[in-house]
Amino acid sequence: MKGLLQRVSSARVEVEGQIVGSIDQGLMVLVGVEPQDTQASADKLLHKLLNYRVFSDADGKMNLSLRDVEGGLLLVSQFTLAADTKSGMRPSFSKAAPPALGAELFEYLLSQAKSSHAVVESGQFGADMQVHLINDGPVTFLLEG
Repeated sequence: MKGLLQRVSSARVEVEGQIVGSIDQGLMVLVGVEPQDTQASADKLLHKLLNYRVFSDADGKMNLSLRDVEGGLLLVSQFTLAADTKSGMRPSFSKAAPPALGAELFEYLLSQAKSSHAVVESGQFGADMQVHLINDGPVTFLLEG
């Protein structure tokens, strides 16, 4: 399971012109699920997301986690993160989980996040989403669970 996290000042997801998820300061995470992923992969990724130190302390060093700053977490399903781009001029999605497994593990990740963090929002699995964000830094990391 992959999570492309971006430290944000704010972020929101819209589906058909309606806001379905929105946060202020925190992390907006694009989540990609691969066929070999399990609930354990989701748990590992969530632990990293909540505890990865990407926020600045009083000295300007990245020493604070999402939990430390009590920021929001916006999870957005993104199957294209699992694309194979090594050859040719068109991505292959053979490394992406089937939709049913992707939905199951994304929903599991979301429910686990909601049970362990105060502010958790999400996009809508499988929908055509418009993601708006102000990347703070910019700070972007690819994590794997």
